[in-house]
Amino acid sequence: MEPMRQMGTAKLERLLAELRKEYEDFQSQKLTLDMSRGKPNSDQLDLAAGMLDTLSSARGAFSDSGIDCRNYGSLTGIPEAKKMMAEMLGVEEDEVIIGGNSSLNLMFDTVSRALNLGVYGSDKPWCKEPEIKFLCPAPGYDRHFAICQHFGIKMITIPMGPEGPDMDLVEDYVNNDPAVKGIWCVPKYSNPTGVTYSKRTVERFSRLCPAARDFRIFWDNAYCIHSFKGEDEQLTDLFHLLKQRGKENMIFIFGSTSKISFAGAGLAAMAGSRANMRLTEQQLSIQTIGYDKICQLMHVRYFGSFQGMKEHMKKHAAILAPKFAAVEEILSRELDGLEIATWTDPTGGYFISLDTLENCAKRTVQLCAEAGVKLTGAGATFPYGIDPYDRNIRIAPSYPSVEELRKATELLCLCVKIASAEYYLTISI
Repeated sequence: MEPMRQMGTAKLERLLAELRKEYEDFQSQKLTLDMSRGKPNSDQLDLAAGMLDTLSSARGAFSDSGIDCRNYGSLTGIPEAKKMMAEMLGVEEDEVIIGGNSSLNLMFDTVSRALNLGVYGSDKPWCKEPEIKFLCPAPGYDRHFAICQHFGIKMITIPMGPEGPDMDLVEDYVNNDPAVKGIWCVPKYSNPTGVTYSKRTVERFSRLCPAARDFRIFWDNAYCIHSFKGEDEQLTDLFHLLKQRGKENMIFIFGSTSKISFAGAGLAAMAGSRANMRLTEQQLSIQTIGYDKICQLMHVRYFGSFQGMKEHMKKHAAILAPKFAAVEEILSRELDGLEIATWTDPTGGYFISLDTLENCAKRTVQLCAEAGVKLTGAGATFPYGIDPYDRNIRIAPSYPSVEELRKATELLCLCVKIASAEYYLTISI
């Protein structure tokens, strides 16, 4: 196809008229499709339906270690669950705390405690500082940014590249500005780009020398076993590198089974140095007597081990791979050669990141919505919801069926073309 930027005004006007006619045909279908969030679909949730059968009066509610999971206690989790989640996060069993069903909740609470109480090594609570800043690799996870905005933490955008965040900027901010207290990271199959941080990037993280002695890396390893195409990408073990350098207190690690078992009833965990976890346990003991150990027991009985979880994820991959392939096939078929968009080709995770021409993402999302396809809001993948170039759109292929997904992606491509043609006609006037 001819690049759209090379088309003259008359040709662009004819093309736009044809595209708008096609768009009217889509509108007449009265679609109601949703690609706004990375939710597992019912087929994925059904994969773990057998978990509900693991509890019975015959088997009882006692763990193998003898804990009555119906009762109070075991604040940091039953040993069997701690072992399984520790393996998933790459830590020792005494370096992990099992929370409720939401790792986002654990991250929110961790920031809240830091503001009110400080973290291990703090001279004072973060809220007593003149200013607090967080580094935010973008495009990134909108709910991370929402936590900062909720608490009034200043966010600094760090561009994401093919190897992860721009480490020159990260080092400059962290090593020289004591107001920088944290950085958000989704290091494997990042949301939304699908990038896995390179070995070089992870090693540079391990060599940071923060100006703030209580700086923390929030390492949200949400997609650590979520490969769906080819060989699983390997993420260098940052915690191990930090231990070698005597900096193990610098990191909080988070993860969950929300996209492994049940999105609303999984297991969340946080991990880190023994000093960090001891302090966290002390603070949690005021907040709760214990999390849901029945849910922990169900997961342990169903998966058996971390290896069982990895085997289970192959079933998820079989469902997700055709969906991502469908989106990528349609994007290539409809947009290749026009030079109006680029997109990622992830091998794991839950998202595809699409970049339109500058100043075209919001218009594209608006057109999709008016024709019945809901996308994540343009700009949501940046701090404060502001994409400075108005070009990034996060695509979430997991929830719709393949048929619905194909229809939604065809409409998305049409809307990208309309927005691009309108843009070129506007700047040519």
